[in-house]
Amino acid sequence: MDERDEQLTATGRQRPSRSTVVTRRVAGIAVLVAVLVVAGWAGASLLRDDKPPPPPTTTVAPLARLRIIFPEGFTVAQMADRVGAVREIAIAKRRVTPRLTKAGYEQAARAAVPPAEFRKDARGRSIEGFLFPATYEFSQYTSSARLVGDQLRAFRKQWRRVDLRYARSKNLTPYDVLIIASMIEKEAVAPAERRLVAAVIYNRLRNQMPLGIDATIRYGRNVPGTQPLRRSDLESDSPYNTRNRLGLPPTPIANPGLASIQAAAHPARVDYLYFVRKPDKVHHYFTSSQSEFCAKSLEYGYGGC
Repeated sequence: MDERDEQLTATGRQRPSRSTVVTRRVAGIAVLVAVLVVAGWAGASLLRDDKPPPPPTTTVAPLARLRIIFPEGFTVAQMADRVGAVREIAIAKRRVTPRLTKAGYEQAARAAVPPAEFRKDARGRSIEGFLFPATYEFSQYTSSARLVGDQLRAFRKQWRRVDLRYARSKNLTPYDVLIIASMIEKEAVAPAERRLVAAVIYNRLRNQMPLGIDATIRYGRNVPGTQPLRRSDLESDSPYNTRNRLGLPPTPIANPGLASIQAAAHPARVDYLYFVRKPDKVHHYFTSSQSEFCAKSLEYGYGGC
């Protein structure tokens, strides 16, 4: 027999050939490898609980429902102050930090563009008058540009309700009407007097008389209503000084609501040229007589004419 063939051992058992030993060793190694692989899979399954790893998550705070109120007659500067104040309240009381900031609102207002029908007259001027005063809802993610955009959209919506035919018959542009509306908003406290104040403005424009509205001087000189006007304010060469300049001021002096805009487009049909505030600080005395106006001014403690 060939030496590779099986031989008998001393015990009489047949010794396996070398080729058989090699085959058996190879088979044993294969079985061991398979066992280790299975054990590794089982161990890995135990470590990961036989589930894929969860995807990474990001925590997003729920939307906070916040509100900001812009009263009728607020200027852009006052609106910016209100944005800053509401932001601080939201941080302190609602525990949310709005994206809105005073500086951001001021920047967005400077970048805003008036509606198309006003751009010829308002080109290069401020956005004053076009930021509609109302209550607006926002979240902590609302940008200043979005809030200003909402105000401009609200203005356009309300402006579409205004009939300008009478104002146009008096050679007034839409921008003129908006300027008049802003003066009405600052001068009229009692709603019933809005159209009367408008009539005085229309009549003085027709008669080539200075409007003499101190609210325009305050705006141009940045004098708050809580402070008296000084002689230097009354005699200033500001383009907003309607005591010594004819015509309308160059821009609106506030952001009027719809009621004042409607009054500016539809003044009362009266001949009044003067009005003076009564001691109740709410109502005015209206007259077409200068002497009567001077007498009432003296009576109400304003020193006469």
